[in-house]
Amino acid sequence: MKRCNLKLLTLTLLAVFGLSSCTDLEIEETDSFISEGFQGLEDPASALNQLYGQVYGQWADQAARYALYEVTTDALLVPTRGADWGDNGRWRKLHQHEWGLEEADIIAPFNQYNANQLLASQILDSRSAATADVAAQAHFLRAYNMFTILDLFGQVPFRDVTLSSSVVPEVLSGADAVNFILADLDAAISGLPATGTSTASLNRASKAAARMLKAKVLLNRHIYDNQLALAAGELSIPTPAASDMAEVISLVDAITAEGYALEDDYFDMFRDTPDTETIWWAEACVCNRIYNGLHYNSTGLGGGGWNGFSTLAEYYDLFEGNPNDNDFDDVLFSAQVSNQEERRGGVPQIGNGNAGSNVGVGFLIGQQYAEDGTPLEDRQGGPLAFTRDFVDGSGATSLINNSETTGIRVQKYQAQYNDGFANHNIMFRYADAYLMKAEAMLRSGGDPTVMINALRTQRGASPLGSVTESDILDERARELFAEGWRRNDMVRFGAYLRDWEFKGASATNNPTRLLFPIPLPQILANPNLVQNPGY
Repeated sequence: MKRCNLKLLTLTLLAVFGLSSCTDLEIEETDSFISEGFQGLEDPASALNQLYGQVYGQWADQAARYALYEVTTDALLVPTRGADWGDNGRWRKLHQHEWGLEEADIIAPFNQYNANQLLASQILDSRSAATADVAAQAHFLRAYNMFTILDLFGQVPFRDVTLSSSVVPEVLSGADAVNFILADLDAAISGLPATGTSTASLNRASKAAARMLKAKVLLNRHIYDNQLALAAGELSIPTPAASDMAEVISLVDAITAEGYALEDDYFDMFRDTPDTETIWWAEACVCNRIYNGLHYNSTGLGGGGWNGFSTLAEYYDLFEGNPNDNDFDDVLFSAQVSNQEERRGGVPQIGNGNAGSNVGVGFLIGQQYAEDGTPLEDRQGGPLAFTRDFVDGSGATSLINNSETTGIRVQKYQAQYNDGFANHNIMFRYADAYLMKAEAMLRSGGDPTVMINALRTQRGASPLGSVTESDILDERARELFAEGWRRNDMVRFGAYLRDWEFKGASATNNPTRLLFPIPLPQILANPNLVQNPGY
């Protein structure tokens, strides 16, 4: 496995390795001007910058959080191709829901996001004397990190930094965790600026970002209030409260009122250029999102791709269009592939010379081409043609011993532009909020068909006659692919436990997979933590 060298690599490594017992959340003397216990940060503004750096580096990583939200679903998988991407079964176990207690991609997010929320609490301590703006940002970031821990693990260790460091952190779950997060978000909404769609400033939280996160919490509240019972198989997914759905709609309306709107050119949103949809972006390289699915011989990538991540054929087939025709017939992206929606993207046959690259966008299937239209080859001299199926050397369907070309590849960010490797990684986007409003309408007895069809028409897809819950889940799959939300959506819609290609039979319909296990060292360090059901 390869990974882009981000400028925040040092911070990421510190988060993974230096804070390996973060639920014990011991404070180091170098973190503040302390003599006995925590007494405040000398420079809370610098600590806030550090915190943003950690969050951004973790978001941009292809492993850990991203892997848990995408590779454990029907959206992405990483087959072993020859000797590449075996990694002791690391990626296969995630996709097949056969993970255990010692998986690096489970341990790392628990440590990272707990360390992040502790730093936010230090910034917010009155002895740190943070300015009002810094405090509002810290409230937002603490809520974001606690939300992530709650979503993945169902339990959030929280250290009160006013207490002695010998006191083990309390553990928040269910309604207690949700209420704590919502209180932080209310404080953030009150104190953050209303920036509108001013792209340059959106690498920091705004009122719109805080409102969007609050909408996400409320949209999932009926899940979070009952996570442990759901994971124990004691409960079916309950009906969300009408009041929560009404507030989701109100929050999205407030975001819309700031000038956010659906963008016409879908893939242009994922460039480092102004648009009307980006609500919050991470100042971290998009390299992993570009490199990890492309072949070693893909053109214009300064050494080629890493030939890892792919999608399932069933996910690709959610998009409108002939599944066997995904080639652009003329100059790169000057026209949509006929009879398919814009979001599916395509493979260009002839490039436009932007950066010496002829990599397509969206979903790449079939023959790949050099910029002059010459068909590319794999390293064995065969056609570089990505296939729908994953087969081993004997022709049997498998996740091991694959050839170099198995799997439909995914490209959300655009390698062919000079800004394709910019530090501009989208975290929150308006179309997500728009679809959350549509979902809240449906869940509270309304009809979001007009909303959904407006989005589909803008994306070049045919309108629907009516809209069901399944339709909204599928629309979110099409609109938000590879953006790090698939697991969250599938859990909420009751689809995360269903069968898909390569999922182990024992994992299908196994409710214990709704939560990841608490890392064992953290349970030993904090007796208030209890292992999640089934582990």
